[in-house]
Amino acid sequence: RSDAHARMKRFFDPALFARAFRDPLSWASLGVDLLPLIAVLTLGWGPTALVALYWLENLIIGGFTLARIIGSAFGKLINLAQALFLAPFFTVHYGIFCFGHGSFLVTFSENPNAPSPGLFDGRALLNWALGTGPHMLLFLAAIITVCTLYFVRDFILRGGYKRTDPAVEMFSPYGRIITLHVAILLGAFLTLGLGQPMLGVLLLILIRVVFGILLSMHRLRERDKALSPPAAPVAQS
Repeated sequence: RSDAHARMKRFFDPALFARAFRDPLSWASLGVDLLPLIAVLTLGWGPTALVALYWLENLIIGGFTLARIIGSAFGKLINLAQALFLAPFFTVHYGIFCFGHGSFLVTFSENPNAPSPGLFDGRALLNWALGTGPHMLLFLAAIITVCTLYFVRDFILRGGYKRTDPAVEMFSPYGRIITLHVAILLGAFLTLGLGQPMLGVLLLILIRVVFGILLSMHRLRERDKALSPPAAPVAQS
């Protein structure tokens, strides 16, 4: 029972949750995650616009990840060589990954007249995503604002650039893309199996909100580890 409790606490620690949401930025992030509800309920957004928003958010996250990879070179000289190699590698690899993901979304779009982007035609894919729902740019602006606040506070002002490992940072955005894939598949199941498209949309938003809460807790846990003093060496008898 103690092992199961410890595993559960690592996944969701109520005390860590309470600490994480004493941070105003965590509430701001949660508010941005809930904004799509307004789009669905008042602007008529459907599943396509919602997954397009989350795909565009992946591009934004990738941009900030690239900034952290490059910025880590200012914290440690050893990171400079890594950053010079990993920054262009990440740009190409993540770009191709996102293009493939976006093409998948277009293929399974509910709009039969959606354009089919040509080989590496990222502009067509971007234009498609921006045009899937009204006021898409406003929702993107909210996401960029919160990401910028986190970047300035945690990476710059709190010295995150000194602790960032560019090799670890490079792989950080891929988990949320997998989460989005799972959410899309579950939403599609509800939409097709139950004939309830709204349930699929709400499930997608719910999964994104839960992911954001866990991310806020993970961010605090990582900061605690970075700021904790090193363990004292064990005395040899």
